[in-house]
Amino acid sequence: MTTAALDAWLAGAPSLAPLARALERAAASEAPILVLGEAGTGRSTLARALAAAGRRADAPCVELDPSTIPAQLFESELFGHRAGAFTGAERANPGRVERARGGTLLIDPVEELPLAAQPKLLRLLAERRYAPLGGEEVEADVRFLAVGPDDFAARVARGAFREDLFYRLEVLTFRVPPLRERRADVAALADALLADLALRFGRPDLALSDRARAWMGGHSWPGNARQVKNVLERELLARDGSRLDPEPLADVTPARPRSLDEVERDAILGALAHTRGHQERAARLLGISRKGLWEKRRRHGIP
Repeated sequence: MTTAALDAWLAGAPSLAPLARALERAAASEAPILVLGEAGTGRSTLARALAAAGRRADAPCVELDPSTIPAQLFESELFGHRAGAFTGAERANPGRVERARGGTLLIDPVEELPLAAQPKLLRLLAERRYAPLGGEEVEADVRFLAVGPDDFAARVARGAFREDLFYRLEVLTFRVPPLRERRADVAALADALLADLALRFGRPDLALSDRARAWMGGHSWPGNARQVKNVLERELLARDGSRLDPEPLADVTPARPRSLDEVERDAILGALAHTRGHQERAARLLGISRKGLWEKRRRHGIP
């Protein structure tokens, strides 16, 4: 068991240093851990660091992304199946729980778990037992980590996720704040990311200019740590020197998305221009009725 991965993660988030002891204790325990945060905050990296700092660090850490698995195959992928368990099951599949035996099962993002599969995962957490499809019940020797969204509790409240499963998962919960809430971390995060890039690209002298540091510290970074990493890597690939300057970094904030009303109005104007004002052809082009076009023109103030 080593805390090196945790230390490396905290090096890019100095404002969260007071959590170090709590994170170490959580990693050393066998209780489920839930890591919450916005996408790109480094929540998945923290979850992997917790697995690497735990008693099961030498055993597999098997990751499960529910969003990539069709709902009808989810139970088989999680619990496995025996040969002949269903049509087409010519070979046995051990499933993610069995592959993680003695180690850790990391579910990321956990909010994508199909509702139909959640009761069985709840039983797995509560009783540490499960049954592969077509097989007999077996014991689950696995530690659970999960990564979820910042608004997970709100999703539970509106019925998008089982409340009882949420409470099983949130025994130990850590929230990773977005960068806009900890702008003082940006410089340290940039240094940690630059060190990683320097190692990966064989450019040990990489550094940020003072102007870049000043600008980055004042930026809101809506894409969080992931956006900082992407910007630095893009800047690195665009330059031959070791000093990164702010000019290419200046326009990283996505443009304000246009409203649906703006998009619809422009589409109507474009269709009318294309058909030279012919109402019926413009309506057909837009996929609506002539009456529908008239109503939308009136709403948008288009003569």
